[in-house]
Amino acid sequence: MEKLYIKGTDSTPEIHFDITQNYFLVKGKSVFSEVDEFYSPIINWLKNAEGKFPKKSVFVFDLEYFNIISSKRILFILYTLNELRAKGDDIHVTWSFSLEDDDMKEVGEDYAYMVNLPFNFVCKTIESEIQ
Repeated sequence: MEKLYIKGTDSTPEIHFDITQNYFLVKGKSVFSEVDEFYSPIINWLKNAEGKFPKKSVFVFDLEYFNIISSKRILFILYTLNELRAKGDDIHVTWSFSLEDDDMKEVGEDYAYMVNLPFNFVCKTIESEIQ
């Protein structure tokens, strides 16, 4: 299966999904209004990847900020991952947040409550963000 790579911008997140490398990353900001156009191909890619994931696949969400309309699409991604896990794919989530950003941690905790996926919360320090 081909990898999915979307370069991040000031308003859209970087998306890097690569089954052969077992690498899955959503990183950056999501602060735009054309969310369906952006997120639909991501959801479709995930649905087409059903049953093709390695033994354990960890999806890393390293988001700085997202608007309310994007939050629903991020939740759709998590629901899709939840469906894949229910069908047998070993999907896990790492939710990364800055030490200074309690809101992003709380959003991740809310998402974890809404889906049946193993969540790991990782607090980034300022030094690790600079690297």
